[in-house]
Amino acid sequence: MSYFASGADIERIGLGLLDRSLPKSEWTHAAHFAAAFWLLRHPSLCAQRDMPGLIRAYNDATGIENTDTTGYHETITQASLRVAREWLAHRPTVELHEALNELMLSNIGRSDWLLVYWSRAVLFSVAARRTWVPPDLQPLPF
Repeated sequence: MSYFASGADIERIGLGLLDRSLPKSEWTHAAHFAAAFWLLRHPSLCAQRDMPGLIRAYNDATGIENTDTTGYHETITQASLRVAREWLAHRPTVELHEALNELMLSNIGRSDWLLVYWSRAVLFSVAARRTWVPPDLQPLPF
């Protein structure tokens, strides 16, 4: 199975997040990682700093409220960025879409991948939504 056929697929998602034009139905788990990969490969942007604001603005533009129970989630975003950064660091010569397809076919590609590292109670707490909360079950893989 292949999620992305080319780097252009990833760029479309990255630009769609940036200008808030990505259709809401396309803002999937795979799209979150595509946006992370795209941001990480653009030196003019700082993914760790910029992605939270981009997601919040995108949510606002698509009618999703950013509250203590919905919308933007800091721990999930930062964990995903950390894993994406390390994934790419170990594949410097692999095409971006190929590296992303590999990630999506790994255990991290599962939408519940974070529950290996965080208990459900901690991950879905208000604190974890608002700020970075370290894993409580085991360290991230990188």
